[in-house]
Amino acid sequence: MTDLQQQAQEILNRLAFKDFELCLEINRTFNHLPRAPGIYAIRHRTDGLLYLGKTNDLSTRFNGGHKSFTWAWLDLYQPNDVRIAIERLDRWGKPGLLLELEAILLRATEPPYNVKIPMEN
Repeated sequence: MTDLQQQAQEILNRLAFKDFELCLEINRTFNHLPRAPGIYAIRHRTDGLLYLGKTNDLSTRFNGGHKSFTWAWLDLYQPNDVRIAIERLDRWGKPGLLLELEAILLRATEPPYNVKIPMEN
């Protein structure tokens, strides 16, 4: 296992197994999210991971909406049963690292609301 794969596994464990009550509630403004790059997971209380993504700014990622919330609504999930787990990441000097981490996490979990799962190189 490479260092990056090990790091991705650790991030996945923190996102997937964080106590649901400690995950961030969904609201209209998302002003409770930090202005930092990171990996995020849209989680359901009992069904687990619904969507995984990456962003350069967690605080602005959800301002214009997010397809996973629409899909959760279509699947008739109750709003209180859907939350956001985040993993803040430092801004590293290696371009593409966030993309690589996201790809590893997506291949490992294949969340139902992620339409595209990157193939392994």
